[in-house]
Amino acid sequence: MDILIREERTEEYNTTEKVVKRVFLKEEFSDKKEHLLVNRIRKSDAFIPELSLIAIDQANEIIGHILLSKITIVNDHKTVDSLALAPVSVIPEHQKKGIGSQLIHAALKKAKEIGYHSVIVLGHKDYYPKFGFKQARFWNIQAPFDVPDEVFMALELTEDALENVEGVVHYSNAFSG
Repeated sequence: MDILIREERTEEYNTTEKVVKRVFLKEEFSDKKEHLLVNRIRKSDAFIPELSLIAIDQANEIIGHILLSKITIVNDHKTVDSLALAPVSVIPEHQKKGIGSQLIHAALKKAKEIGYHSVIVLGHKDYYPKFGFKQARFWNIQAPFDVPDEVFMALELTEDALENVEGVVHYSNAFSG
């Protein structure tokens, strides 16, 4: 399937949020509010417009979205900038066709191009390792909430980016809305 992946435009925000809402409506492990998270992140200082990407089909319809936003990894001695991958959405009738993978690859590539060095994800333990994600505990990076190690993962966009990094991930306030 031919799709175009590009940066989301301001005038597409409402449509994108409808897509995100629809995607998570029937997800078992969802609070059904991911579209509100996307909205809050856009209004926060964690938002990076270049890292809000959409997938568009041949009919020029938005069929997917991914968002990477600013977070920090903090310990007693230092604070390191990183990114959170959340959420990634593909409408049900286009799932399992590689569109989510294309969105993730495009977002990770763009993040590296604009100077970010790592990404954190809370996600499926069998899906994200395909992109190079490893359990964050490998670097002694912890979630700010109780979550199984196998679903809290990190990825180095540049070699050894997390070599001397450890601590607790601090998400933007948009995540606690």
